[in-house]
Amino acid sequence: MSYVVLARKYRPKNFAEMVGQEHVVQALGNALTTQRLHHAYLFTGTRGVGKTTVSRILAKSLNCTGPDGSGSVTATPCGVCDACRDIDAGRFVDYTELDAASNRGVDEVQSLLEQAVYKPVQGRFKVFMIDEVHMLTNTAFNAMLKTLEEPPAYLKFVLATTDPQKVPVTVLSRCLQFNLRPMAPDTVYEHLQRVLAAESVTADSGALHAIAKAARGSMRDALSLTDQAIAFGGGELRESVVRQMLGAADRDHVWQLIEAVARGEGAAIVETVDQLRVQGYSAASTLDEMVSVLQRMAVCQAVPRLQPASDSDEAVIQRLADLLPPDLTQLLYSLCLHGKAELGLAPDEYAALTMVMLRMLAFQPDSAEKKTLKIRSEGAPRASASVQVSPPVEVPAPPPPSAGMAHPSETDLQTLADAWCRVVNQLVEADAITALTRELALQSVLVEQTAAEWVIQVSNPALNQNSARDRLQAALQAHGHAVALIVRAGSADDTPARRNAAAAQARLKDAEQTLLSDPFVQAMMRDFGGKIVPGSVQAL
Repeated sequence: MSYVVLARKYRPKNFAEMVGQEHVVQALGNALTTQRLHHAYLFTGTRGVGKTTVSRILAKSLNCTGPDGSGSVTATPCGVCDACRDIDAGRFVDYTELDAASNRGVDEVQSLLEQAVYKPVQGRFKVFMIDEVHMLTNTAFNAMLKTLEEPPAYLKFVLATTDPQKVPVTVLSRCLQFNLRPMAPDTVYEHLQRVLAAESVTADSGALHAIAKAARGSMRDALSLTDQAIAFGGGELRESVVRQMLGAADRDHVWQLIEAVARGEGAAIVETVDQLRVQGYSAASTLDEMVSVLQRMAVCQAVPRLQPASDSDEAVIQRLADLLPPDLTQLLYSLCLHGKAELGLAPDEYAALTMVMLRMLAFQPDSAEKKTLKIRSEGAPRASASVQVSPPVEVPAPPPPSAGMAHPSETDLQTLADAWCRVVNQLVEADAITALTRELALQSVLVEQTAAEWVIQVSNPALNQNSARDRLQAALQAHGHAVALIVRAGSADDTPARRNAAAAQARLKDAEQTLLSDPFVQAMMRDFGGKIVPGSVQAL
């Protein structure tokens, strides 16, 4: 007996076996049960989501006679009567499928409509199913409009398309439309588990997740990939083998890339991309996997408790989420999405992948600050105003704590804010804190202080992470402040970040005034109509 591929062997035979399309099943089931039957149905959706399958099940429901031959229209076709078996086998004379992709002319449609004048030969209803109906010519659409609007009582039209935008509104208005949704990866994963259990095929969870994701919402694609993976893996599915078959990057490599970006390790990025090249993993799939991981990281940062407890990657996702501030996670996500479009423009996709990853380093806030410091130290000439910057001074420790500072006064808070700003800027200048830890320090304010404890307050809940607090406490201790750090939620207005922004704005205004008062600049503006481009002035 010849082998039947999984996509055909496990095609649903009734509505109960359909997965992922509960909204369509419910609507059609209720209509069949109450006998409120429309004369034309339009099923839309991407490839492999069940449009043709729903059409065949609907044809069986309309023509099922039951095991004893006395049945009527039903939402649960028996599957054993002549009508059900013949429709499944593709030999039911009153069920006609027309592929509009290859039969798109008016002659083919006219030939089909000529059969409409004859009553059913074997069944209760004639069912005309036109697949990829959007491929019909305008003349063909016009030829079927009248019959589609007022067909005989025994005739039902079922239209299917992957592109409903190309179907004329005159046809859409005559049909009851159902949109079949792409399958969620979890839905595909669960269905594959059932199929492989029935096939007695061994498969690990990672392999099925990889296939479910690669299917991109198509159950047929998922089953076809499973067939291929079984053959490729010699009768069993292992994640490493499936990823090799798909050309998908190993998640370990993706995690290494994200961690290297978070730590600013350019050498590690180049080395990991070289490993991807040697192992034959696709650069595009690497960016796809990074987008998926970064999206999960963003969710974890915004809603920490939303991550499913059963997720085997939860610990890694949480660890990576703690390494990056939420705004940088969003930036990396955007860079990955846009970077994928550049892969085809470069002569070497791995070189393009390397550039995308290095761009992530270049756009990090820390990198921009280090670049500015480097320019200052080298004294590179710039066409902008120069503002004298005082040399760095030794930052004094915060003042001794006041006894009983349970509710500090406004003056006390100002003294604490001044001290915290000096300490934080010292840590930043020394590169003692980075990423999420740096943001926690810059966007918080010191509100209470004792000899053994400092209490800081932060308004952004995403920054209130235990790992960031521990790293900030360690940095403080390494710089002579041997205290326990407590972080709590609350308003934080007078933060180092706001003070630094205000100071930078003040320096910029001074630079603009210095530039405008320069005699040469004034002469250029007066004699030649020169103008200073807004935003081009920088304070050095």
